[in-house]
Amino acid sequence: MKVKMRVWKKFLVAGATLALVTGMASTLPSAYAGGTIKADDDKWISIGMGMRMSFNGNENGAPDGTSYDNNFTINNARIYINGQIHKYIKFTFNTECFNCASNSGRFGGTNTFAGNSNIGLIDAIGKVEYNEKVNFWFGRTLVPTERGELNGPFYHPTFDGFKTPFFPNDQSANFGRSAAANDGAGLYGRDNGVVFFGKLHPGGTHLLYVMSVFQGQNGGPNTGASLMYAGRLQWNLLNDEMVDNPGYYTAGTYYGGVGDILSLAFGFSHQKDGVGTALTKSDFNGIVFDGLFEKILPGNAGLLTINGEFKRFWANHRGSFTDGVLAGGTGETVPCGCTVAGTFSGNSPSPGMWTLNGNSWTVYALYMMPNNIGWGKFQPYGRFTRISPIDSSQREEWEAGMNYVISGFNARVSAFWQYGDLATKGFVGGPGVFAPGRAGNRVDSFHVALQLQY
Repeated sequence: MKVKMRVWKKFLVAGATLALVTGMASTLPSAYAGGTIKADDDKWISIGMGMRMSFNGNENGAPDGTSYDNNFTINNARIYINGQIHKYIKFTFNTECFNCASNSGRFGGTNTFAGNSNIGLIDAIGKVEYNEKVNFWFGRTLVPTERGELNGPFYHPTFDGFKTPFFPNDQSANFGRSAAANDGAGLYGRDNGVVFFGKLHPGGTHLLYVMSVFQGQNGGPNTGASLMYAGRLQWNLLNDEMVDNPGYYTAGTYYGGVGDILSLAFGFSHQKDGVGTALTKSDFNGIVFDGLFEKILPGNAGLLTINGEFKRFWANHRGSFTDGVLAGGTGETVPCGCTVAGTFSGNSPSPGMWTLNGNSWTVYALYMMPNNIGWGKFQPYGRFTRISPIDSSQREEWEAGMNYVISGFNARVSAFWQYGDLATKGFVGGPGVFAPGRAGNRVDSFHVALQLQY
């Protein structure tokens, strides 16, 4: 784990840049901020924004294969539109810059998602919210499985929140059928479908229940056009974390805003013929257990936050690793990948879906100091992740970092270090990620990041 002087010089440059950007953001006039146009209590529309950017130095990441790379990246750039048109009817329409992070070398690939333009639709949700117990969302929305997905990138307690293999709806590269390349199961954790959710309060606790049906994998192995089913039970034993959350969405911390939290949850996803290829297909079954503990320490001693997650995926598609050859007639075998277009047994190009067959887990703890220093509070943290595929090699990663929390999730600066083979072996997408014999070195990486929302 060698740290060269020039890496720290990069941090100085990145830190100065982020400090300047943060300072500018704190002085923006209200004319540039989002807001709400309101006709009455039941008719309104609001607009907001969110962006995440980072500087990343990855060992052996430069083109020469031995030097640290040097990447300034726009990780996300979103526009949020929400509104209400009736006492019980609301809507959400959000966009994302899908290709902003292209060629960044960080956070799960190139983000070049098929036919999506640079700015495209990420959420389109019609909401019927009748009461606390009975609610329906229709359209393109997050699949209700794990807290990590339901946090989204903006509501994780750490900047690089996604560390374990994705369910197919986030492993996928796009929606719909495309013989050329991208027969997908969704995008960014979203899919097209309907969600039912509500909440009960047994014995003074708080139980969230969510059931859903989605399009799921829409080609490749799914020749019978089966649908995907997912659900989640989340039990808050102390305070109710969901009081101000939209629908069934979650966060990885509440910065002490709702008091002490102890949340235990179980989620699942199932689709018949959901992974593999048209020749070698398998049902997909995935379960996840996740928990959140947050404690306001007595005597104004700060805030402790602990997150944990365990996933188990069943995807018996090992035989499909050698079903295809790359489109274009090269004859090169495709061992594994995410929505890779191949030609199977001489047929026309046809996609497949591959994901983890095995288990993974991650745990991390954060401590937020009680007093402001300058604009905000410092929050050191540590994290460990392990992925154990049945058909491929194990991979791990250690992470340590410091958040500077200025305004919760709306203004936060992060600096962190990662070490392991998670980045070199991969955990999402790409040919061969979970194929037998997957190899990769343990490497260091260093990051400075900024998140802003309104």
